Amino acid sequence: MPVQLLKIVKGQSETPLPSHLQKENLQQLEEGCDYTNKYIQGIVSLSYPLTKLGDGTDFFKIVLQDSDNLSSQINSIHVFIYGKMAEDCAKMIRHGETFIVAGFKVVKLPTAREDDRHGCNLEVSEEAGSAIYICTKPGTTTASETASVSVAPKYVYTPLNHLKDGTIVNLYGVVKFFKPPYISKGTDYCSVVTLVDPSNVKLTCSLFNGNLDSLPKIYKVGDIVRFHRIKIREYNGQMQGITSGGFASLTFDGTVGAPIVPRTSSRVYTFMDEEQKTVEELRIWAASNISISGPAAKLSGVQPMLFFDLTCQLVGKAKVDGSSFLLKCLTHGTKHLGITNCLKIGPSVEPMCMKSCEKRHFRSIVQMRLNFCFTMPVWDGTKCPYPTWKVPVEAKDLEGDKVFLHQLRNLAVDILVYDNHVQLAESLKIGSFLRIYSIHSKQASADNEDVSHIEFHLHGGTCYGRGIGVLPESNPDVKELKAFLESLDLTVGQNMESMCSMDVDSTFDNDTDLELHLQRCQQLSVKVLTDHQDLSNTELKTIKNSSAPRQYRIRAKLRTYKPQKLHQSVKLHCSKCNSLQEVPDRDDFDFILRGSAGTASNPELHNTSWYESVTWTTQDQKQREITIHFVKHDEMLQHPEDTLLMVEGGTLKEIWKLSKRFKCIIPVRSTEDDLKLLDLSAPFLLQRNVKYYGCKQCSAPKPVKNLSSLAAEQQPSWEPSEIAQVLGIELLQYVFIMKFTLVDETGALNAYLFDYEKFFQIPACEILTNNFLQEKMQMTMNTLCPPGRKLGDLPWLECFIKSYNVRDAMKNQVYYQIFDTTVAEDVV
Repeated sequence: MPVQLLKIVKGQSETPLPSHLQKENLQQLEEGCDYTNKYIQGIVSLSYPLTKLGDGTDFFKIVLQDSDNLSSQINSIHVFIYGKMAEDCAKMIRHGETFIVAGFKVVKLPTAREDDRHGCNLEVSEEAGSAIYICTKPGTTTASETASVSVAPKYVYTPLNHLKDGTIVNLYGVVKFFKPPYISKGTDYCSVVTLVDPSNVKLTCSLFNGNLDSLPKIYKVGDIVRFHRIKIREYNGQMQGITSGGFASLTFDGTVGAPIVPRTSSRVYTFMDEEQKTVEELRIWAASNISISGPAAKLSGVQPMLFFDLTCQLVGKAKVDGSSFLLKCLTHGTKHLGITNCLKIGPSVEPMCMKSCEKRHFRSIVQMRLNFCFTMPVWDGTKCPYPTWKVPVEAKDLEGDKVFLHQLRNLAVDILVYDNHVQLAESLKIGSFLRIYSIHSKQASADNEDVSHIEFHLHGGTCYGRGIGVLPESNPDVKELKAFLESLDLTVGQNMESMCSMDVDSTFDNDTDLELHLQRCQQLSVKVLTDHQDLSNTELKTIKNSSAPRQYRIRAKLRTYKPQKLHQSVKLHCSKCNSLQEVPDRDDFDFILRGSAGTASNPELHNTSWYESVTWTTQDQKQREITIHFVKHDEMLQHPEDTLLMVEGGTLKEIWKLSKRFKCIIPVRSTEDDLKLLDLSAPFLLQRNVKYYGCKQCSAPKPVKNLSSLAAEQQPSWEPSEIAQVLGIELLQYVFIMKFTLVDETGALNAYLFDYEKFFQIPACEILTNNFLQEKMQMTMNTLCPPGRKLGDLPWLECFIKSYNVRDAMKNQVYYQIFDTTVAEDVV
């Protein structure tokens, strides 16, 4: 029989090979030699479908891997099987089985191979006197087999610090970074994975496959992977991994104590008992040595200008014409940490370090091409705390259950998907569970709207791991999400909405009922959350006739307040010298920036041990240079949301856009010896929408190189107070300063509000740049002091005030200040 099955018992074949056969080394095969009495043994790493040649002959092709020399540079070869042997092998062979072929013919390839395979092929047929032996273990019989057995090969796993250029290896590693699969420039899917292991060596792998399911099923940082037959190449002094013939992978949850269940699309794989111990050891090592991803964000916790991962369910999808709104948000990344995502500074600005071909690509990026995008309504059962943008889509273009989408109209959010992510988004099934990586929550408002809203974008490209992953229903996060979604009663929200939207006239039987209701509302006190519940109410007349200092609880009405323009109530306060100052105008900041732009950046200060530098030159008349210093951590650049930048020569518009993409921005200028801060009339730090200032009187600025101590911390937080401390800056705090005129039946008094964020439950530092918070504050004041009302119609409020003395050369005067009082959330 040309194709025979050998039964393996206790590691030995029950039927020995013919005694005349001698084993041949794969490395020593040559065309033209006689191999009638020689055999090659290996592992089936890949097989192709059975086909017919032009003359009707059956043809079957496999890739045979030399199991004795897994680390050799050339360790696999193609085997071409013809005729009846091809048909038999196609029925019997499984991946991972031991395959022995004797009496073969060696045919040299016409061109040299650049991959890991041999420069020759083996041709096998019954007519040529070939023989094939397939070794299998007991218990894996098929319908056409009477005594089939399979062999579980013993694999050797290479630590990352022992990798060598040009070898094919098996390895284990912990995922430190990954990009979900995406369509490459060709037809294959691509995934990029960075692995680490206890040897503290990093390996970045680029994995390609035409079948999406054949790529590793990685869901989060900290997952553990096993790669078989991955090729190692050296590039720029670092080892990199690429897929080779027969590449296979298993993925495991990296959580300590979680069940060890491999994720794979392969029906046949080996996983030995000792490998379970390997996975457990890697889990324990990773838990204390790398930053494992925490739980993905929920919509209820989303804030503007964040990049976050979201686990959710897809409830709809639609293609959108990009010409109407894509121009204002289409972005592409470059190798400089996605800098053009923020600047969009036009074709006149080019990085000096780019080659001519890269400059052409740079120009094409910033010219923002028209394109199409895709919208995906998703939900996770929680409600976003901000108004969200509903993408205008015609009903006929929106896929999904219309009734269900209507029920979720206040819970689901629309995510706009761009460029390379669109093809995958189109293929997603409604109802599937997704993990969407690096969603951008952007605050915006339409030209005809006063209220801002939140938009959700999955930008084009794959920088920072952007992408979409489909989660199986067996995933623990999906199980938890499904249980939560199924527990929700969507009809409750609908009923409440219906009650709120009822016409006022239909709520009351007649005008008298409506008038009585309004009178009752006017008699109610505005609810205020307070401390010091042991204090009883004191009349204002008594307070004014009492000596200071004292604390009181009062029940009064707010007759008026100043300033009426609420943005004018925000000041800057120095806790050290107790001074107050106005928040500088943006024009003052722009003037200082333009003045510093005339100072050239010092190249000797570029690219130090704790930051990397990139310089652009504008092509306008001024030939202005922009230098950006990216602060590193552990000698590595961080994700934008964790990165501090130091910027020289940037305009206000450029710096403002950078602050929306990166965690912190510090404007600096070059001197002969070090980078230095600008004049303290300008902010020394920008973080998102907030500008942080220092007190000129109390600050003693230190060299910027002092920041290196923060960069060296295990997890730099880049808190403004910490940055100010190492730079010798006395941080000015944003504070609300207002004067309230309070009245009751006995009199009136003026009380001052001096508050950072407790009273309004709004941070004073964010109010100047956030339309939503400004509106919330205005609504609060309109509730406490409704415009156009008579004194008798104003609501009562309860709060605490304290009296204090202010002495000058002429006299002693008593003032009053509101303290320990918070406006209740149900006031607005």
